Amino acid sequence: MPGDVEILADHSLLLAIPAFAPAIVVVGVVIWVAVRDRRNADEEDADTEAEAEAENTLP
Repeated sequence: MPGDVEILADHSLLLAIPAFAPAIVVVGVVIWVAVRDRRNADEEDADTEAEAEAENTLP
């Protein structure tokens, strides 16, 4: 009676979590580093512009 078989649960998604978790962590770290580097670059550009303006305004 193959028609009477009822699948109660499918654990394939649960078993796939360990495979995808490291990839998600790597993506998170890459995004975090990129955002941090972009913020640092913006601060350095602002500092450089402020120094250039200060040099140009000296008598």
